[in-house]
Amino acid sequence: MIQLTTVAAEAATAEMMSSIEVSGAVQEGINVFELAMKGGWIMIVLAVLSILGIYIFFERLAVLRKAMKRNPLLLDRLQDNIMENDPKSAINYCEKVNSPMSRILAKGVKDYKLDTASVRQALDNNAGLEIAQLEKGLPILSTIAAVAPMLGFLGTVTGMVQAFWQMANAGNNIDVSLLSSGIYEAMVTTVGGLIVGIIAIFSYNYLVILVDKIQNLMEADIISFIEILTESKEAKKPAETAE
Repeated sequence: MIQLTTVAAEAATAEMMSSIEVSGAVQEGINVFELAMKGGWIMIVLAVLSILGIYIFFERLAVLRKAMKRNPLLLDRLQDNIMENDPKSAINYCEKVNSPMSRILAKGVKDYKLDTASVRQALDNNAGLEIAQLEKGLPILSTIAAVAPMLGFLGTVTGMVQAFWQMANAGNNIDVSLLSSGIYEAMVTTVGGLIVGIIAIFSYNYLVILVDKIQNLMEADIISFIEILTESKEAKKPAETAE
């Protein structure tokens, strides 16, 4: 009796170990790429959108970080040139710096003899153009953030339709393996769409924050430039009156 019990226990242990080894082999045989491929053509579209989103994010990130770097000598140099009535040197310096802020102020230097309101309007107009250039590509990133989850849900619907179609054709001979491809497509595309969408929306919001910071820096420099023009005009009034 004891021998039979021992044999049965050894057989149960061997069967359990065999099932564990098979399960481990199945788990090791499935990788992320194979799992993604079970999502069908929608996963290819999501992959293209993710690559496009990553490119836009890093390209805009490099541009925005460069635009955030301020030249501490820019306003001082422009003030000296304007006080010396030498706008040409100021414009040349702005072109040499070649930053969004220097391009905006170059327009203000060209019109510095106009009234303050006109100069301010010209500066604001050019600032709007520079901001538009900095925001280039952000609408596409926002669209990816909105479209990716919808594509994932579309894959869910098509996958479930495929699963139910296979069930209808199978009749009474329904097998789990017949439904697996449709269920895989439904679940994998949903996960893929949500991942791409979440990453895209965080990337978009981060870039928008950087653009807002640059816009605030531009506004501060424009105000400083207007003050420089006002001071220069006030300083030149006594000389003109004396003449």
